[in-house]
Amino acid sequence: MDTETLQSWIGRTEVQIDTVHPGPARALAATLDQNPDDYLLKAELPPLWLWLYFLPVVRASGVGPDGHPQRGGFLPPITLPRRMWAGSRCQFYGPVRIGDELTRVSSIARVTSKTGRTGEMVFVTVRHAYSRGGAGLMEEEQDIVYMPIPDVFSPPEPVPVGTCAWTDRVAVDPVLLFRFSALTFNGHRIHYDRPYAMETEKYPGLVVHGPLQAILMMEAARRWQPGKRPASYTFRGLRPLFDFDDVSVCGRTNEAGGLDLFTANGEGAAGMQANLSWAGG
Repeated sequence: MDTETLQSWIGRTEVQIDTVHPGPARALAATLDQNPDDYLLKAELPPLWLWLYFLPVVRASGVGPDGHPQRGGFLPPITLPRRMWAGSRCQFYGPVRIGDELTRVSSIARVTSKTGRTGEMVFVTVRHAYSRGGAGLMEEEQDIVYMPIPDVFSPPEPVPVGTCAWTDRVAVDPVLLFRFSALTFNGHRIHYDRPYAMETEKYPGLVVHGPLQAILMMEAARRWQPGKRPASYTFRGLRPLFDFDDVSVCGRTNEAGGLDLFTANGEGAAGMQANLSWAGG
């Protein structure tokens, strides 16, 4: 990889404007088995649901073989074949309401490379800043990782979630994964195309989206501690979860007064871990 050329992408910026229409929020509510009628005009948009907006609308001729947009453009043209959302760090400053017109400023913050279990990996950190009328609402640093596709699937060593104060079971199936892919305009075939996921990318099944897991953890936290507003939220993927897994979301209070959150498979191995702090906490 020509890392010096990739460094030239740092600082690249794009600005987008979008309206928080009710349709995507109502559809995600239905997908998560919530009441869609809770998300009409002027209703508050739950944290992280901004991922339903500012979507990369790429023509069919601009889509690569994995279902992602072809390499290049805003993101650097990294040739490693597997691309995944590895994690994010989010800060929340104010509520977003359905009907708001928002601005998002995105910039490439970092491009770094290292060697992992499967060989060379390149990490691209994208910084997003959302605002309404100049007032900041949310900031996010999103880590995207590029890596080789191994000959045989070999998951990382399991990390047990340990003792949790509460655990919610989540019904993960291909319908949920397909609907979430459609709502986020995510064409990555590992989430809905089983032959591609298993034969080309060597996974044992359909992969549960990282952003979906992050939303499931946030929604569980809001149910268990209602009325609180998030101040910060950090999550990272540890091990893939699949459509055949017995998936659960669990959490416990940490010493800072926030929550440590996890998704887990049926053996209690963490798929994703997160830390949530509450405003005023």
